[in-house]
Amino acid sequence: MTTPRPPYRADHVGSLLRPEKVKAARKRFYDEKTISAGELKAVEDEAIREAIAMQESVGLTCVTDGEMRRSFWHYDFMGELTGFDLEERNEGVQFAGVKLRPVFPTIKGLLDFPANHPHLEHFKFVAANTKVTPKISIPGPSCCHFRTAKADILPPEYADPDRLFADVAATYKKAVQAFYDAGCRYLQMDDIFFAYLCDPKHRAAKQEEGQDPDALIDRYAWMMREAIKDRPQDMVIGMHMCRGNFRSTHAAEGAYDLAAEAIFSTGVDIFFMEYDTERSGGLEPLKLLPKGKQRVLPGFITTKKAELENIDWLKRKFDEASKFADIDQLGIAPQCGFASTEEGNAITEDEQRRKLELVVKTAEAIWGGVAA
Repeated sequence: MTTPRPPYRADHVGSLLRPEKVKAARKRFYDEKTISAGELKAVEDEAIREAIAMQESVGLTCVTDGEMRRSFWHYDFMGELTGFDLEERNEGVQFAGVKLRPVFPTIKGLLDFPANHPHLEHFKFVAANTKVTPKISIPGPSCCHFRTAKADILPPEYADPDRLFADVAATYKKAVQAFYDAGCRYLQMDDIFFAYLCDPKHRAAKQEEGQDPDALIDRYAWMMREAIKDRPQDMVIGMHMCRGNFRSTHAAEGAYDLAAEAIFSTGVDIFFMEYDTERSGGLEPLKLLPKGKQRVLPGFITTKKAELENIDWLKRKFDEASKFADIDQLGIAPQCGFASTEEGNAITEDEQRRKLELVVKTAEAIWGGVAA
């Protein structure tokens, strides 16, 4: 059988809990330096094959590598871009009650996407080991700007922010084509900072830096449009938005209202929108979804805690969502990944599996199937 093309009614954001054997191997390679890169890769390869088998067994029609080879959902990708570098410092980014490990992106040269970016091989490995659609999730263009402090943007050319935005967009445009050439037909870019810029405290922080948060929302939407507008017709683009996900904590809150129009103007095909708590606000912004083939996958199912949502409650949530967007333009996915960093959220692998099973069961109950 040929797997139907995305979008699917059931999907997930991308990251999965790292098995203990992966965590142990990464520690031995990076910290203790007692195993080779080849030995680490062998452990990761085995874990990814097992993750693919798990995703297929619960009934998903697209799978990822669970980001097993990454430490962070975003920095590993960004650090391999031409012009980017990662530095360890004393103080990490603040989440709710906990701080991220102190790794900071810096821009030391003009930006570009290298032909040998490691994530291209990461995708190819998934494609070679699955019977369904392989997907890779990478950080979206906004990450390169939002997460890089002005003092850490060193090229004099980038004193002009328009030049920086243009180069980020061009870098991602090149990345889109490179993934397509590698066989990727379903690329997801996580542009979570649209949601951050709806949070009063993050907006205030940007204003203190001399930046207009509303102008940033517009520029971030422009970068995404530029990056994907010339993609081949048979390539599907997804975009995930959330308010932070580190060890089951969050870093932002606020409804999508301030950014919804810009978000839906990007030309993205599938929107993964966090909606598991009141931090995300109401469903009213879905009314701005253009009529047509674009699809929103509201994340009513949380990855931050183990408690399993009730399927009747989920049906009621979709009844509510359908007041603002056509039910035919909706699907279901968890609110975020299960391990945005290698530490992972405070749930077990069995609980993770049950969450993914619930995603599939919900799609079957509401739309009659995962690929309906």
